Amino acid sequence: MEISGAYTTERAAALAGVPKSTAYYWARKGHLLPSVSQKPLLWSYTDLLALRTIYWLRQPKSAFERDVPATSMPKVQRALRQLKDLDLDLFAEGQATIAVTLAGEVVINAEAMPLLLVDGQYLERKLVDIVGPFEGLEGTKGPDLLWPRPTVQILPGKISGAPHIAGTRVPTQSISALAERGFSVDQLAKIYPFVSRDSLRQSIDLEAQLKHNATLTRAA
Repeated sequence: MEISGAYTTERAAALAGVPKSTAYYWARKGHLLPSVSQKPLLWSYTDLLALRTIYWLRQPKSAFERDVPATSMPKVQRALRQLKDLDLDLFAEGQATIAVTLAGEVVINAEAMPLLLVDGQYLERKLVDIVGPFEGLEGTKGPDLLWPRPTVQILPGKISGAPHIAGTRVPTQSISALAERGFSVDQLAKIYPFVSRDSLRQSIDLEAQLKHNATLTRAA
C-alpha cells in the first residue's frame, strides 16, 4: 500500500476531529497503530480516515426512541483493514467519497449521509462519509479532508498531505505561523502575491480550528 502523508499525533487528531488523547490511547492499546512510524508516532492520510472510522463506530448512537450499541471491535477492525488497502489515487483529483457502514464495510463514491449529533449521541446512519466534515462529541470539528476550505486543499501525495492553498505549494501552517508573528493579511499578500487574500484568511481560519481541536481532551 502506498503511504502518503506524515502527521504528528496532535496534527492527525486535529485534522480527523478526534481528541489527541484518544489517538494516543488507541495506539498504546494497539487498536490503531500509525502507518508511517511508531517511534515517533507518525500517521498517514489513510490513518486520518481510520481515526474517524474507529471513533464513529465505537460511539453510542440513537435511532428515534432507542439506543444503538457501539459497533463491535471485530467489525471495526474489518473496516480498518479495508482502509489499509485503499487506493490513494482516488484522491488525485481532489474528489472522492469514502463511507463506512455500521457493519464495518468501506464503500467508495457512494451517496453517504453526514454525521448528525442528537443529545450527545450520533444519530444512527447506515452510511457515513468519513472524508467530509467530522464533529466529535468533545467539541472537536474536523474539516473536510479534501477541501478543508473553499480554496484550501489536501492531496495525500502532495506536500506530505499538508493542507495547502489549491494550485500552489504553500501550506496553511506557514501562513498561520506568520500571522501569529503579527503579519497582517495585507502584509502576507505582499509575501505571497500569487495568493488571494481570501485564501490567506481561509488558511488562518483553518489553522485556528485545528489548534482549537488540539486543546480538547477525551470525554470521561
